Amino acid sequence: MTDPLPHRAADDPLLDELLDAALEAARRAGALLRDGRPADLGVAATKSSPIDVVTEMDIAAEKLITGYLAERRPQDGLLGEEGGAAEGTSGIRWVVDPLDGTVNYLYGLPTWAVSIAAERDGEALVGVVEVPMRGETFHAVRGRGAHLGERRLSCRPAPPLDQALVSTGFNYVAEVRAHQAEVAGRLVPLLRDIRRGGSAAVDLADVAAGRLDGYYERGLRPWDRAAGVLLAREAGALTGGRPGSPADDDLTVAASPGVFAPLQALLEDLGAWHD
Repeated sequence: MTDPLPHRAADDPLLDELLDAALEAARRAGALLRDGRPADLGVAATKSSPIDVVTEMDIAAEKLITGYLAERRPQDGLLGEEGGAAEGTSGIRWVVDPLDGTVNYLYGLPTWAVSIAAERDGEALVGVVEVPMRGETFHAVRGRGAHLGERRLSCRPAPPLDQALVSTGFNYVAEVRAHQAEVAGRLVPLLRDIRRGGSAAVDLADVAAGRLDGYYERGLRPWDRAAGVLLAREAGALTGGRPGSPADDDLTVAASPGVFAPLQALLEDLGAWHD
């Protein structure tokens, strides 16, 4: 468990309010995405490359979430993947990925999620990852632990690195993806195996739930990792980026305590964070 909040006690009612808002926003968006997916779903736009897509449902889900949060907590700031951004006056900022795993969603694969975090001074206080096709709602509050529904989560006991099951993800830019594949290929003989699920939020939640020993990925943005990193950390996992740095846009690593340091060192040796 992490240290208590620096400014407020872990039983602060503000945390309850933020959690309730995040849970309800994620529930509504998850239901919209699950039940409202059109049979002829298509690509509405592309981002970093032609395969980094945005669908009409990404946009609709973000509009639903941001509208709900603005109504519930109008003084808060917002950072959303699909362009939603607002400065707030409360000191709280919501970091929203309305549909993490868009390509999975586009193809009808079940591994996608709604990810919502509330942060203050760059520190996540509350995180929710809603995984509708698994019927799962993960949530974490800083200092209170991580939960799947009512069940308290704990990361897996740390195995030797060569028995660790680790997940990763690949960038949408072809040259970056090729380098990531090379790194993964060099890691495979040193681990139990590597998985690639297609949603950073789900992978980080699965580290928290003890379904993975570790996870790493290059190039995650704040909305990709904010809720999931808090989940993993509150479940007892260690999180970071390159050695001595927090998780950031260069590299995100989350793993059981005994796996984290050797995995992080391997990734540094292999240059996982750059071409």
